[in-house]
Amino acid sequence: MTTDIHRLDPDSDLVAYFCAEYGIDERLQIYSGGLGVLAGDHLKTASDLELPLVAVGLLYEEGYLKQRIDADGRQHADPDPVEPERFGLSVARDLRGRELRVHVPLEHHMLHVRLWRGAAGNVPLILLDTRCEENRAEDQGITQRLYGGDHTTRLQQEVVLGIGGVRALRALGLEPTVWHLNEGHAAFTILERVREQVAQGLDFSAAVECVASNTVFTTHTPVPAGHDVFTLGHLRHWLGDYLGSLHTTEQRLRTLGQIPHKPEAFSMTALALRGSRFCNAVSRVHRDVAASAERYIWPGIAPEDNPIRYVANAVHLPTYLATEWQQEFDRRLPDWRSRELQESDCEWVHQLADDEWERRHLPAKSRLIAELRRRLLEQHQRNGLPQPLIDASLQRLQLPPERLLIAGFARRFATYKRATLLLGDAQRLARLLGDEQRPVLLVFAGKAHPHDGGGQQMIAELYAASLRPEFIGRILVAEGYDLPLGRALTQGCDVWLNNPEYPLEASGTSGMKAAINGGINVSILDGWWADGCDGSNGIGVQPRVDLSDVRERYQAEAAAMFDALEQQVLPRFFDHRGDWLRMCRHSMQTLIPRYGGARMLCDYVRTLYGPAANHGRRLRERNRRNAIEFARWKRMVAGAWGGVTIKVTSVDPLRTAVTLNGLPALDICVDAHWPGGGGSLRLDREENGIAQFALDARAPAEGCELRIRPVHPLLAHPFEMGCLLSVPLTP
Repeated sequence: MTTDIHRLDPDSDLVAYFCAEYGIDERLQIYSGGLGVLAGDHLKTASDLELPLVAVGLLYEEGYLKQRIDADGRQHADPDPVEPERFGLSVARDLRGRELRVHVPLEHHMLHVRLWRGAAGNVPLILLDTRCEENRAEDQGITQRLYGGDHTTRLQQEVVLGIGGVRALRALGLEPTVWHLNEGHAAFTILERVREQVAQGLDFSAAVECVASNTVFTTHTPVPAGHDVFTLGHLRHWLGDYLGSLHTTEQRLRTLGQIPHKPEAFSMTALALRGSRFCNAVSRVHRDVAASAERYIWPGIAPEDNPIRYVANAVHLPTYLATEWQQEFDRRLPDWRSRELQESDCEWVHQLADDEWERRHLPAKSRLIAELRRRLLEQHQRNGLPQPLIDASLQRLQLPPERLLIAGFARRFATYKRATLLLGDAQRLARLLGDEQRPVLLVFAGKAHPHDGGGQQMIAELYAASLRPEFIGRILVAEGYDLPLGRALTQGCDVWLNNPEYPLEASGTSGMKAAINGGINVSILDGWWADGCDGSNGIGVQPRVDLSDVRERYQAEAAAMFDALEQQVLPRFFDHRGDWLRMCRHSMQTLIPRYGGARMLCDYVRTLYGPAANHGRRLRERNRRNAIEFARWKRMVAGAWGGVTIKVTSVDPLRTAVTLNGLPALDICVDAHWPGGGGSLRLDREENGIAQFALDARAPAEGCELRIRPVHPLLAHPFEMGCLLSVPLTP
């Protein structure tokens, strides 16, 4: 174990990581896109760092979908059977050799759930499925397909993942000290762990505090479709008897999942936030978006002050670095796989002469070209495309790779990612791609959700464009996007285009994979790129948030993308090769350390896992008396807070009088904030329910604000209760 993760004890700590999908290996098709691939990278990096972690997910009978694009550009979602044995999965068995099962309550009966064991490196992977002969036929189909079925199927899958996942870990004798929910799909773990605490004698409120104390929740998207919302009616129907075992009122349960203006709604994101004391977004921009969107959890707190923090996503370097670069790292930094890298570790890329750098990059580009040619030839022949059109479509894949610029797009075809943005100015795009002296190839690959008509329409539009005379052979649309094609594109492309609708990107990781291989990102400054771009390691395009008209904004941003390609990329790539390669080297040096998985895992340990493990231990001290008393204190504060007031009695020196409304004065903190400074007021005296606070330092007469909040040594965050009273300093 490295010194960077010393805040977890491998002998006593264990992180339980829950996710609905995992993109670990192409042999195990239980992922749909970025969330699953990120989860797979999380596990593989945890293995490299010897982090004590166990992962829990679902084993689907069929993967997300096997994509086929027909002659009209329509996406077909063919079945993609999962073969667990190919990945080395085996059914978990008890000491007598019998299949190990757990049972999950569902609609007044018990669901039988099978456990499978696997591993991502040294990290155990536990996957659950419902294909047990004891189950009803409809129940056996719950885990048939990743994100398949309807709203009811989604709820059932999340019951199996959350409640069944906790019971699986218990059945295996594992006792996690940290519980990490990667998106809200796993939020029912909170209810199950609360039920356990209630069964051991805690009341519901104390049980929630105990569970939340060591729970980490990561939210990944601001797009509403990424946040599951059910109704209390759904919960009553599918979990009626189980909900009774929580020994609480329906109103208290409703509060856990409540969202504004929807009294019957039960949000899994809200449940995860209220049931965790450590929560994070996945980039700086996304943190601000999530903090604003979920501000209702902490109603008295400004979004910039609420407890949501961020840990920037990253990628598993050994998975995505091209072989040639891995060999170079092995020679220069033998321990690069098992530690957090710094920029100084990557300075050697600047020591490579231009021709040496090219010799390491060109093989990956050649492999990409060969893979594209193979896939597209098979695709076009199957669809019956005439041979002259096939030849024209593949013509530029014959060009020498050192003279070919490939601009890659490999990600989900969600509408907010705007894959067709550049098609909005077809004439300008034709000029860009049509210069025979500067041959440019634009490659698209990715899947749309089977129910996302807009995303599928984008694929059809791009496919149709790829066969138009001015674009044939210049725009390529490859079907069957998967981990191998994603790796080939990110390792072999020269430029990575990304033009999402700001601020909906959250993070994105595909551009990171291109960057660590020396590819240049040309991207809207959203998600990770808003922090990653320094002006010399790629090109950042400012989102036009000043334009309120969507059409006008899209046109302006497309024009800016064209400007970047025409005025910066093409001249450097074709005419000023030395400048281009300096940018490529700088991309690698600055972005490999920053977006390598080790940095991400160390950040999680430093800011989330370590603090959560310690906080959980504190709440459980004295046989959980701390949790009981803390919950009681919170109820007292919540009941009294509406009657707390503050009055300024003197400005110079600063003195205030706080009406406590029954709260002890020591449970109150008064801070003064002004531009560039501030300070805490000391308690001077208390009498007759009024506390006098004083500031020993001088406060400015203008621009000063007083903030009063409750304080307690067991608060994980100063504002976790959402209680804050702010008043301007006035005489």
